[in-house]
Amino acid sequence: MPKHNFYAGPSILPEAAIAAAVEGLKDFAGTGLPVVSISHRSAEWVEVMEAAQALVRRLLQVPDDYDVLFLQGGARQQFAQIPYNFLPSDGTAAYLDTGTWASKAIAEARLFGDVHVVASGKEAKYRAIPKDYVIPTDAAYFHCTSNNTIYGTQMQAFPDSPVPMVCDMSSDIFSRPLNVEKFAVIYAGAQKNMGPAGTTLVIIRRDMPPVKGRAIPEIWDYRKHAAKGSMLNTPPVFAIYLSYLTLQWLEAQGGVAEIQRRNAEKAALLYEAIDSNPLFEGTAAPEDRSVMNITFVLKRPELEAEFLKMAAEADIVGIKGHRSVGGFRASCYNALPKESVEALVAVMDAFAEKYA
Repeated sequence: MPKHNFYAGPSILPEAAIAAAVEGLKDFAGTGLPVVSISHRSAEWVEVMEAAQALVRRLLQVPDDYDVLFLQGGARQQFAQIPYNFLPSDGTAAYLDTGTWASKAIAEARLFGDVHVVASGKEAKYRAIPKDYVIPTDAAYFHCTSNNTIYGTQMQAFPDSPVPMVCDMSSDIFSRPLNVEKFAVIYAGAQKNMGPAGTTLVIIRRDMPPVKGRAIPEIWDYRKHAAKGSMLNTPPVFAIYLSYLTLQWLEAQGGVAEIQRRNAEKAALLYEAIDSNPLFEGTAAPEDRSVMNITFVLKRPELEAEFLKMAAEADIVGIKGHRSVGGFRASCYNALPKESVEALVAVMDAFAEKYA
């Protein structure tokens, strides 16, 4: 029986995409070679790269004046690459601090210039998204994190930024429709909703000029990657290939609008179970609850090990909370079926019957 996979990342991917990727490891595009052993300059691979970029454009309705890049290094590389390209040494960037990964992005940006934190949820243990902050009009850019995997919060709306807005969407990319034109840069590590770890999606508006007076090595320069079609260096072919297959699956399901409907249904089911169960309580502010990463705790912490045991016996994996906060986290990414959420709810109900 398949496991009910709630891991936060690397995480669940569509079975159909994984099966197709396995075939590609045997014989890619009729070449008689595995996808990991064929030249990235071959016509067969170039076709996949271009098709993957086209899928991103269709699914998110990316305007023509944006480049779609598949890079390496994960979102953490983007924490540095963004300010390296766009934050002058005598300039200031604005950042919204909503959790661990936002704070790490802030730390990296401070290596390149001044950082103005417009608001922080740290004192409230990141249980809510700060509101009513002001973005300075002289900032080089404004950076935010759309979804916070550790704390289970999510930005339900984005501000109308007076400066270019940059967003880390690693854990909720492709989970809901986006107005891409609100952003100058969107980046996302693949290993949540798009593919395996190893590639990072970057959607970047072409009119974002790099800072003057700073030499940027080619490998860090977005313009160089765009000019070479994401093949300035040898790309992570398997990670991109499985991402391409996952995006194909997503389009076949009805696209982002349909997956948003399914995600909302799964989240509503689990949040209702948490709120109605006498033994559990959610940790995120209700107005900022994430649809992707649902965090909760036991009112009797001494029973945590027993709950995890019951979950494991029901083939549920990946619900232990992040080591920095404890409790539980159910990551309900696009490929997670509703049946898995139903299985988790059933265990929670049975647990309450036994211990409440």
